[in-house]
Amino acid sequence: MKAPAQGEFAYRAVYRYLVELIAQMAPGSYSKLPSLCDLAQRLDVSISTVQYAYSLLEHEGRVQPVPKSGYFAKVPALDGQPRSGGDLLQDLQEHANSPQMLVLSGGQAQALPSIEATLLGIERQLLRQYPRLAGAPQPWGDLQLRTALAARYTRSAQLYWSAEDVYLALDVRSLLETTLAALELHNSAVLVTTPCSWRLLRVFQAARIRVIELPLGPEGGLDLEQLARLLREEPVRLAMLSSRLSVPQGSLMPEADRKAMAQLLDVHGVWLLENDLEAELCFQPAAAGYLRELVDPQRLLVFSSLERSVGAEAPYAYLLSRNWHGPLHRQFLLRGFRLPPLRQQAVARLYSKGRIDRHLEQLRLRLHERLSHLYRQMQLYLGGQLEFQMPAGGACIWVRAPVDTRPLFHRLLQQGLVIAPGELFSLRGDFRRHLRLGWPLGPQGDLQYGLSILSDELRRTQQAS
Repeated sequence: MKAPAQGEFAYRAVYRYLVELIAQMAPGSYSKLPSLCDLAQRLDVSISTVQYAYSLLEHEGRVQPVPKSGYFAKVPALDGQPRSGGDLLQDLQEHANSPQMLVLSGGQAQALPSIEATLLGIERQLLRQYPRLAGAPQPWGDLQLRTALAARYTRSAQLYWSAEDVYLALDVRSLLETTLAALELHNSAVLVTTPCSWRLLRVFQAARIRVIELPLGPEGGLDLEQLARLLREEPVRLAMLSSRLSVPQGSLMPEADRKAMAQLLDVHGVWLLENDLEAELCFQPAAAGYLRELVDPQRLLVFSSLERSVGAEAPYAYLLSRNWHGPLHRQFLLRGFRLPPLRQQAVARLYSKGRIDRHLEQLRLRLHERLSHLYRQMQLYLGGQLEFQMPAGGACIWVRAPVDTRPLFHRLLQQGLVIAPGELFSLRGDFRRHLRLGWPLGPQGDLQYGLSILSDELRRTQQAS
């Protein structure tokens, strides 16, 4: 295995190794890959790190798990040119993971060195102190970690959580699938503000749940009259809304809008599924608090991922709910998630020692530094061609373009550049004149090069029209 770059996350090194391994296989073949245990031993990493690298490749459609047999690689046939199929998201994911492409499509940039070594050190210490501590995986997650998460979200005697209110799953997708199965949203609809992560939207789509989209304004506000009308006229039982930061827009909802929205949800008896994935990545402290503090806690569910705070070494997602215990218990038992107990206990210790808070503080500073530099470079290269503003947090910049960004996306692929077209962030195909940009993985010079290619292509497109 090639030595990982300085500061590279362990899962990225494993992912890179697997990509190179697949590239050496015969084109058009269907070949078995090493098992989790074999690869963990071969590369001297944890099984959870290997599992996460495999899950990334599975989401990209490059590997397929076969029960009781392991993982198999689906090696595409050679065709010599960047391919553009009918599925825009599939095109994006395929080319964004090609080593030949320069990726400016944004997303969750990893800005700090991995804490895999720290977690492994804690795990070894736990094994020495408590040899029998790592028992069989618990269906809802390890008690220590659930207790730590419950304490972290407790704010008052009214808004408090206990360990029995916390459920852990392998990742965000499996968590939401299990939660939606427990809620049984038959013949009803889910309200979602857009633009919204395509990963979340596709979960609702796969579950065949009707999604009603409510577009955010440029500053993160809502059309409250439209919201009130939708809640009156549509069978909305659940609303998925951001706790603070709306991504990819990078905006914070005005306090007056949040209060009005909370009141409307209460009047119509609508459950809130609060998306807390990006709340820790806000650059400014939470002066106005969180949306969950304004709604009835009996109709509240909150979900997030340890990956956002701990890193890819702990990709597990979690849900908080003071209600629906019976259906949730049943669905989590049916799914039978097997999360490594030692890794969960090590993460719980990081929370109890305040290490996660220090890590997040450094992460926010680093992300702010990168986005500020990206913003300045975009002003220099694209200031007269695109509309954008500095986000309030996150790892990307939401951009309005003067052209349809789907054709632009395909033309840029031919030049080795990947962007994220805006229509991906809506099931209705809205935001066709928007795109998401982020910091590229690679030397800093790649950023200027990529922005110059984008600027030239925008200029040619506008001249042609």
